[in-house]
Amino acid sequence: QELYQQEKSRLEALANLTERYEGYGGSVKKVMERKDDTKGIIGVVADIIKTEPKYETAIEVALGGNIQNIVTDNEETAKKMIKYLKDTRAGRATFLPLTSLDNPPELKAKEALDEPGVLGMADELVNTDPKYKSVAKAMLGRIVAVDNVDNAVKIARKYNYTIRMVTLEGELLVPGGAISGGAFKNNSNLLGRRREMEDLEKNVRKYKEKAEYIQKEIETSKAKRNELRSLSEELRTKLQDMFIAQNTARINVENEENRQKEQKAGFSDLKTESDEIEQRLAEINSEKEEALSQLSESESTEKECSEKVTLFQGQLEELHKAEERENENVAKWDIQYEKIVQKQEFSQTNIDRIDEEISAEEAALMEIRETLRKNEETLEQSKKDIEQIRLTIEASADVHSEASKELEEKKEKKNELTDSQKEFFNKTEELNKHMSDLDKEVIRLSGKKERCQEAIEAQINYMWNEYEITLTDAASMRDEDMTDIQAMKRETSSLKDSIKKLGDVNVNAIEDYKNLMERYTFMKTQHDDLITAEQQLKEIIKDLDDSMRKQFVEQFARINTEFDKVFKEMFGGGKGTLELSEDEDVLEAGIKINAQPPGKKLVNMMQMSGGEKALTAIALLFAIQNLKPSPFCLLDEIEAALDENNVVRFAKYLHKLKNTQFIVITHRRGTMESADRLYGITMQEKGVSTLVSVNLIDKELTN
Repeated sequence: QELYQQEKSRLEALANLTERYEGYGGSVKKVMERKDDTKGIIGVVADIIKTEPKYETAIEVALGGNIQNIVTDNEETAKKMIKYLKDTRAGRATFLPLTSLDNPPELKAKEALDEPGVLGMADELVNTDPKYKSVAKAMLGRIVAVDNVDNAVKIARKYNYTIRMVTLEGELLVPGGAISGGAFKNNSNLLGRRREMEDLEKNVRKYKEKAEYIQKEIETSKAKRNELRSLSEELRTKLQDMFIAQNTARINVENEENRQKEQKAGFSDLKTESDEIEQRLAEINSEKEEALSQLSESESTEKECSEKVTLFQGQLEELHKAEERENENVAKWDIQYEKIVQKQEFSQTNIDRIDEEISAEEAALMEIRETLRKNEETLEQSKKDIEQIRLTIEASADVHSEASKELEEKKEKKNELTDSQKEFFNKTEELNKHMSDLDKEVIRLSGKKERCQEAIEAQINYMWNEYEITLTDAASMRDEDMTDIQAMKRETSSLKDSIKKLGDVNVNAIEDYKNLMERYTFMKTQHDDLITAEQQLKEIIKDLDDSMRKQFVEQFARINTEFDKVFKEMFGGGKGTLELSEDEDVLEAGIKINAQPPGKKLVNMMQMSGGEKALTAIALLFAIQNLKPSPFCLLDEIEAALDENNVVRFAKYLHKLKNTQFIVITHRRGTMESADRLYGITMQEKGVSTLVSVNLIDKELTN
């Protein structure tokens, strides 16, 4: 079961690590979290490649960081995940779209495969699904697997260090002559996780089946053991029956004697109580007769009351019926009343509305009357004005002729002004047309200006986004000699090609460096704290070890002295000593128990008889108990192997230890005779257990 639990715990822990992609980079974890809701993510390289255990180190070294590359179905999925990493600022990851791995590179020097020690191409040592064969080919197709580093160095030297090779122990030889190697520490074991999980599942099933089989055997053994225990208990019960029966009979006799004494003492009380009871009975009889007479009277009264109650109940029922009828009438009148109230409220509402309309109409009537009065006054005033005008017209008839002449002069002047106005309008139209042309030109130039301004802004933004320089910085960098635009374009194109050949630019390098530096600082601080804590813990452990050694040596000497005293009391003489093994640390040394019973030579405890071993062990136990007594101690048949004389010595020594209360489980007569109080269990009737106790101190005091 322990092996089963261990393997199961390891399997669960490994499964948990696998599900959470522990050991992978943060960006890889972030992408794999989207595997379920993003169609096209197949998994990391470690998930789709399997190999034999002996090749795991070589393949994992050969893959290197590529073991965490993410395989997708096509480039679109890869681009989608790259955008997701950018948006969430989760870091960078490498993707392997299956559609772009159709023509993986191959080893050029094929003859190297025939060299001694060559195991084959690395991609041939792994197992994978046929549809993912291109992934293994792309990652391992140009790496040669060799059995050891010596053969690998020979091959590399022969082919001028142009072949990438890996050995079974993890040495990596790259083109150019570099060799990587040493102790291979692989805490994550990304490649072997799946294989290890399969092995653990097999072990878990095997241990579970074995545990179930052993459990069945245990149950069978328990059943047999219980049968034997039952038989043993029956035999033990028979052996103790006589002793228990004797004690029980003696206890019963004592109890019976005590009961007879109590009965004699209480007989006089009972007689007095009997006289009182007879007197009380006489009083009760007289009270009973009075109660019977009162009972007969109450019965007749009850009968009359019952008849009245019946009559009253009938009347009450009629009243209830009348009440129900009245309630119905009341309900009807309540409904009528509610209708009348609602009608009255409606009528009151109409009355209020009509009153408001009458008030409004009266106000309008007052306004109309006021308007009529004002109109009459205006009419009278108009009549007066008309009369005044008529008189004025008659008076102006004389000046009409003069006004006519003046009118003719005004008309001529008006014609002249009209001609000059026409000329003015013509000039105005010409000026308006010219202004309109100017406005159109202004609008055209404004549009051109805005386009030029936008182009300038675009160039400024382009310079900032592409080169992170401002217009002022660009002006300061201007070279007056560079006037040939075509030559400048050719040079720009050449520089861009050179930049492309440099490969992808890690735009997050500064941020990655910052994060890595923060992590390094944090880990460095933690490391320094751990080193300091380690030194402090070592000093504390050293102090504790010194204190423990000192204390152990002192207490061991005290126990040795006390052991000799107790040994002499138990054996009636002799000598007992304790020794530590030489040339060993006192905290880890073995302890030899030497004993010399009276009349015998000094021997090691393991060379003594069974009884002598038990008594020596008891002496050592009591020696430790004497140095630091405990208030309570339970001893379970520790004297079973002793003979009768030594049992008596053991029991007497228990009485010397006044500071400790002992509860002793025993079957030895000598121990039971020395006990202060005995407890036992008997079954006089089948299925009924009875506790039997004997207080030996009270018995001794009585004697």
